Amino acid sequence: MTIADVHAETPAAPASPVPIYRLAQVTRTYRQKGRIVKALDGVDLDIAAGEFATIQGPTGGGKSTLLQLLGALDKPSSGSLRLGDLDMATATSAQLGALRAREIGFVFQGFNLIPTLTAHENVDMGLEPLGLPRQERADRVTEALTHVGLADRADHKPGELSGGQQQRVAIARAIVKRPTVLLADEPTGNLDESMRDEILTLLRSLNEEGLTLIVVTHDSAVARRASRRLKLERGSIRDITR
Repeated sequence: MTIADVHAETPAAPASPVPIYRLAQVTRTYRQKGRIVKALDGVDLDIAAGEFATIQGPTGGGKSTLLQLLGALDKPSSGSLRLGDLDMATATSAQLGALRAREIGFVFQGFNLIPTLTAHENVDMGLEPLGLPRQERADRVTEALTHVGLADRADHKPGELSGGQQQRVAIARAIVKRPTVLLADEPTGNLDESMRDEILTLLRSLNEEGLTLIVVTHDSAVARRASRRLKLERGSIRDITR
């Protein structure tokens, strides 16, 4: 079964969710100033395909470490971490690179747009690893910008856009490759309340279309919009959904 198969086979009824992520006894340790720091301590977690989950917790509690592991940017020190059929704990660098290129979209607090490029060109950067023909790339970029409501801003550079519009461009860059999972690290952290709500509405709409969405946030207003709330503290995770 491929990741696409897992996604396609997600049942309509929530009673039997199909896990897209499966974490079993995941640990991540670092050596820091001569001592061992355990960022994650035996994490067990399933994330269902099509789920909208948020991860909260104190600074230093392991949120960023977990997001890096989910994004195939790092490997666990021990345990199993599966996305679809692939165990990322034992995967090769080439396998992880292919996974990031095709299956996982990333959105960050700081937008991470290239200031000298237009919105169209920034979004096109998300397709760089896929080696698509020029016309297909152009069509996908237009489609993604239309999806986030910025087709009329395609030729604008980041400095000519508001913070909310810049984050929309960043989201378009993340979804242009048509990923299975979207990982967001404090995506509303640099936005005021009205822009925050605008971005949340967009993220919710993407999730309702079937995109699995995992968001790290300090903002309880963001977390309350999710279908599932997780708290990560001192390397351990628990479900606080109410």
